[in-house]
Amino acid sequence: MQLNKVLKGLLIALPVLAVTACSSSDDAVSASGNETTTNQSTSGSAESTDTTVVSPMTDDGKLSEQEQKDKVMQEQTVFFAFDNSTIASDYKDMLSTHASYLSKHPRVHVTIEGHADERGTPEYNIALGERRAEAVYKYLQALGVQTSQMSIVSYGEEKPLVRGHNEAAYAKNRRAVIVY
Repeated sequence: MQLNKVLKGLLIALPVLAVTACSSSDDAVSASGNETTTNQSTSGSAESTDTTVVSPMTDDGKLSEQEQKDKVMQEQTVFFAFDNSTIASDYKDMLSTHASYLSKHPRVHVTIEGHADERGTPEYNIALGERRAEAVYKYLQALGVQTSQMSIVSYGEEKPLVRGHNEAAYAKNRRAVIVY
C-alpha cells in the first residue's frame, strides 16, 4: 500500500519536473538574437515600463543574413498547369529572389524537386516532373545562379503534397520545389 502511494507521487512529480526542465530561462531568450531591454522605475503606486527592442539589422540598414534567408525560404514552390512545364509569370519575382540569394551565397546548394499529379503513367509523370524541375533550373541559371549550386530530382507522382482525387488536389501536386 505504501509503495502504491510512492508510485502515484512519482507519476505526478515526474511530468511536472519534465515540464519545468524544458522551460527556457531569461538568458535563453536574450541569446536567441532578439534582445529586449526593460527599464522599470517605481514612483509611489504608479509604475512605468520602457521597452527597447534591438532589431537584427546590419549597420547600413539592410536585412541581416538570417532575415534574408527567411525571406527566401517563405516561398519555394512553383505550381504548373495540367501537363505543362512552363513557368507562369506569377512566379518570376519569387524565382528572382531565390536567384539573387543564391548568387550572393555561392556555397549554398539547392535541389529542385519536380512533381506531377497522379494522372498519367508513372514513367510519364517522372519525365514531366523532370521537365518542371529543369524549367526552374534553367530559369535560375539564366538569372546568374551557377549550375554547380543546383541539382534536379523528379518524384513524379510519388510524393503528393495533397492526397485526393479532385482537381484541387491535382493542382497542388503539379509543382517544382526548391529545397535548400
